[in-house]
Amino acid sequence: MECFRYSPLFIVSSNQLFIMSSQGFKYNVDLVFCIDVTGSMSPVINTVKANALRFNSDLKDALAQAGKNIDQLRVRVIAFRDLGCDGTPFELLDFVNLPDGETRFSSFVNGLRADGGGDEPESGLEAVALALSSDWVQTGDRQRHIIVVWTDASAHPLGKHSYSGSMPKGMPTDLNALTDLWSGQSMSLSAKRLILFAPDAYPWTSIATDWEQVVHVPSQAGDGLADCDYETILATIKNSI
Repeated sequence: MECFRYSPLFIVSSNQLFIMSSQGFKYNVDLVFCIDVTGSMSPVINTVKANALRFNSDLKDALAQAGKNIDQLRVRVIAFRDLGCDGTPFELLDFVNLPDGETRFSSFVNGLRADGGGDEPESGLEAVALALSSDWVQTGDRQRHIIVVWTDASAHPLGKHSYSGSMPKGMPTDLNALTDLWSGQSMSLSAKRLILFAPDAYPWTSIATDWEQVVHVPSQAGDGLADCDYETILATIKNSI
């Protein structure tokens, strides 16, 4: 099934995703997972939890087979719901090093519950904005700053709902401002990658078309990302390094 959208960096077929990369370098990799935890995501939440327990070893095995070396791997999680109707719209886990922090990472993911959400658009853009504000690693031979979004819903426009929590200063108030952040104000062109497991709907289609360094695997809105399995996620991340 032809399902990948891609920016000019990527050469894509229905079965494979290739990326040009330098061999012999050690990479410091930061992954930020933006996970929709509204009620419609219940079919995949347990899968996400189970995969968290083996994510580190599986990714390192996949990279080793491709001749790619990771010197440091850190993971951050931003679980999101809907600012307009959920009392706890975000659950956050700051960067943890893997494998040392695997217990903490797995414990956090195991604690996520799929509920809430109200109307179909969710607060996915705010989650991406929070991800962009991450304290990205700057050391090492090479860096990769990867944001992975799992959602089965469209997103509210930025600024539609206010948030009284501790959002970072300078957070974008519309999609143009968020685009500016992606285009160089917060992440370097060579390091950044955005992987979207999201519907072919606003704003994900526009982001996949207009932003550089983006891979979009369309999901069916309201269907819990049934088409996006763990192996696809691993392969996409592996070929982004």
